[in-house]
Amino acid sequence: MKKTLEKLSPIIFELFEHLHQNPEVSWKEVNTTSFIANFLKSNGCEVRTFPDHTGVIGELGNGPLTVGVRADMDSLWQEVNGRFQANHSCGHDAHMTMVLGTLLLLKEMQLELPGRLKLIFQPAEEVGDGALKMIEKQVIDDIDFLYGVHLRPIQELTMGTASPGIIHGAAETVSAKIIGFDAHGARPDLGVNAIEVISAIVEQLKGIRLNPFDSFSVKMTQVSAGGDNTNVIPGSAQFHLDLRAQKNETMDRLVQKVDHILQQVASLFEVKIEFEHKEKVYAAVVNPKAQKIMAKAIAEVIGAENVMPAVITPGAEDFHFYTKERPHLKAAMLGLGCDLAPGLHHPYMSFNRDALLNGIEILTRTVLATFKQN
Repeated sequence: MKKTLEKLSPIIFELFEHLHQNPEVSWKEVNTTSFIANFLKSNGCEVRTFPDHTGVIGELGNGPLTVGVRADMDSLWQEVNGRFQANHSCGHDAHMTMVLGTLLLLKEMQLELPGRLKLIFQPAEEVGDGALKMIEKQVIDDIDFLYGVHLRPIQELTMGTASPGIIHGAAETVSAKIIGFDAHGARPDLGVNAIEVISAIVEQLKGIRLNPFDSFSVKMTQVSAGGDNTNVIPGSAQFHLDLRAQKNETMDRLVQKVDHILQQVASLFEVKIEFEHKEKVYAAVVNPKAQKIMAKAIAEVIGAENVMPAVITPGAEDFHFYTKERPHLKAAMLGLGCDLAPGLHHPYMSFNRDALLNGIEILTRTVLATFKQN
């Protein structure tokens, strides 16, 4: 398999370079969808696209068991070299390349699959609702095993190592508005200072107490209040909160605490606070059987000594909507060591591209082993 992969490596690195140089943000992955759809068709897949949104599905083979491999497609919008642009700093270009590389490797090996392989190229992971759209379109209803992949920063995994599971945490955003009237700086008694309301919220959030054995955090990440005139006390403001928890149950309790604080502060200051919860993603649920299959594949590719324990990270992934909404799924996500630095979402993130070949071989062996054991 390694020799076949080496033969394919020029095509694989060319694929990566194309995807890397043509990033598109969430729900606007139009050209990426077209490129991947054409590639899948030219390599023997049945292809499904969607009339109302981006994303593409490729299917290959027949049989009673269906194995899915999912890659996210979207990039971030961030400042790079002094200007804002779409930028693949989370590794989605690598993820797409590895799934396409898995298809190429299987095709080159001329294997007849004993089941159905479904390649899922999912939009809008960065905004947390791409997986929900795939679920809505019943993309995963017939899948038995589902695998994903994510590059890991050097602080978690180094080049030549990999993990058969990524334990992402749950995450949620609260978008809120304080609704009131401005007052003159000389007459603070005639209004409520929205900045003081925000300060009270921040102080109360610091006092949240949950089980100390359960990791969680909540912090204000965006604030907008006041205008150009510095002698006006702002009565209105907008703010966002970022909530994180390692367990879904902990997130549920954290949400209750945050909602209570917002309601009580509103009552204390006699001001209206409107808020809603957005961009909710669930914590990981890794299936032991899928994890075991992937761990064996990693050992075959890079050695048993380089199979690392499941990576526990406060980061979030909408991949875990699939197992939350479809509990029948046996799922695991490959954490791939690649000397990624300085970190995920850093505008100048880079990694050792040779790791792509490790990832492709691990995913391919995982798929084949999944078919064989059933």
